[in-house]
Amino acid sequence: MSGQVVLDAMGGDHGPAETVAGALLAHREHGVPVVLVGREPELRKELDRQGGELEIVHAPDAIPMTERGPAAALNSRSSLAIGCDLVRQGGAALVSAGSTGAIVASAVRRIGRAEQILRPALAVALPTLGGGATVLVDAGATADPTPAMLAQFAGLGTGYARSVLSVAEPLVGLLSIGSERGKGNRLARQAEQLLEQAPVRFAGPVEGTDVLSGLVEVIVTDGFTGNVVLKNIEGCVRTTLAMTAQAGIAAPEALREVARRYDPETHGGAALLGLRGPVIVAHGSSSAATIARACVVARTAAA
Repeated sequence: MSGQVVLDAMGGDHGPAETVAGALLAHREHGVPVVLVGREPELRKELDRQGGELEIVHAPDAIPMTERGPAAALNSRSSLAIGCDLVRQGGAALVSAGSTGAIVASAVRRIGRAEQILRPALAVALPTLGGGATVLVDAGATADPTPAMLAQFAGLGTGYARSVLSVAEPLVGLLSIGSERGKGNRLARQAEQLLEQAPVRFAGPVEGTDVLSGLVEVIVTDGFTGNVVLKNIEGCVRTTLAMTAQAGIAAPEALREVARRYDPETHGGAALLGLRGPVIVAHGSSSAATIARACVVARTAAA
């Protein structure tokens, strides 16, 4: 499986129609070697309909999008579980648009955490004013982390910023309700103390207004807050651009590049950090183009 991308073809809101189309797009336009995992008759039918040919690994079950808990990891017959098993065997990367909770649980159980990592974290690179990006971590994998986990997230985010964004010395900020030291809830205050001693460049607490400012290259928070922040940014961008167009300030075509920078099709998905193998979590409503982009990102991660 070395260098291949394993796609959970049954995951996502739109099922095999979009995942297969995305896999074919990634293969045809970017040369990504994609292996489809799912119910073979359905996948074969979809490949025939779309006029393509890809390797298929049969998995009789599919994890529903409503599954949030660790029960998903116990079903060894699902496309998600078998996909994780293929990654564990080495050299492959997983892409799934399934339930984030199910993906995290399955990946932890079947791929395993990297050495000394307490919990994995989702990393999303958000475009900033200066043309760069800030890594938001955790964006939804671990809703209730401990302070020690947040300190580890800082290290994971720093490594991601170095390897993916080519930032030599990433600066880390801890998301809080003020930039003064010692502010925030108990989790933030205790995490701040640990980050002061952690092997990262810690700038101290940062506020929500700093998320897209480029003040730091890595912003650390818990998965609950991080996911709210991420969805809020996506909604604000859509609403602001729509209001700008409606007011006649700029035509929709002129705003397209701004919208593209925050579109999931551009970044493909979030990287689940802290595991023994690369995993890319795509949005549940991913289109074929988004799936294709996630496969390209996953190939890079598996290289």
